[in-house]
Amino acid sequence: MTRGAMLRDPADRRHLLTGIALLVIGQWILSLLDATSKTLTQQGLPLVAVAWVRYVGHVVAIFLLLGPAGWRHQWRAARPGLQWLRGALMLVSTLVFFSVLMLMPLAQATALNFCAPLFVVALSPWLLGERPGRHARWMRWTGVVVGFAGMLVVVRPGGQLSPLGVGLGLVSALVFALMQMLTRRIAAHDTPMTTLIQSGVTGACLTTLIVPFFWFSAWPTPMQCALLLSAGITGSLGHYFVIRAFQYADASFLSPFLYLQILSATVIGYLAFGQLPDWTTAIGIGIICLGGLCVAGGEPVLRAIAARLGGARRQTMSDT
Repeated sequence: MTRGAMLRDPADRRHLLTGIALLVIGQWILSLLDATSKTLTQQGLPLVAVAWVRYVGHVVAIFLLLGPAGWRHQWRAARPGLQWLRGALMLVSTLVFFSVLMLMPLAQATALNFCAPLFVVALSPWLLGERPGRHARWMRWTGVVVGFAGMLVVVRPGGQLSPLGVGLGLVSALVFALMQMLTRRIAAHDTPMTTLIQSGVTGACLTTLIVPFFWFSAWPTPMQCALLLSAGITGSLGHYFVIRAFQYADASFLSPFLYLQILSATVIGYLAFGQLPDWTTAIGIGIICLGGLCVAGGEPVLRAIAARLGGARRQTMSDT
């Protein structure tokens, strides 16, 4: 084995671990955003006004992060129409999900939103023209069935979840799935950072048009102002860390780790609101995650992840 080959494996492992770390950090930050939004809306602040601050703060934070030169370099989109449509879908998903958070605990709301990959599998043959092979098709549809069963466990009768919250949660997952499919089309034309900028600008512009009709009835308290400011920062930083994660590791490698956000939502939901899923709900959430892993590729993907990490580790040990 050449010296260059010997050095690539450890470097690859460091990149993979960096991608996982960035993804997990981004997920925890986004769960903080959800908790902040839940707190503000439960305190009576208008939902649209909270979303407006979140998107305007998103744009300002990304501009400051990139600087004027970086902003100009990343701003222009090759397919602006698709970017605007994606941004509109992201705004709808945000508004609907914030509504869900007013009605449901953070962990359960997040778990329902992870039904989005199931909708992607169901809709992608018609909307994206994807025709996977027989084995992949069976694996994905098995994941859909398993995930749907998990969703039924979470929303079971007597589970004390708001029926309106459950319905809105599924709508949020559907809109998020449509946004994900549109993201796949955009990825062939624009960089992830361009998409992040365009989504923030679209959301800020659309909410600016309607926020005068949903303005604050009274000036927010200093604590509420601080939380509103943090919503813009956490929204932009969370998505930024996720984008950076996919620059270090490919989507097929990172997709199983996306479900760790349910863990961050559970911990933050308990610390902020004293809400924990009961054991039956926790089992249902676990089944949804299992279905999502099947959609992502199932056991072969997990084996590939272990092989890539383990193989690089063994190479590092043999070099020392």
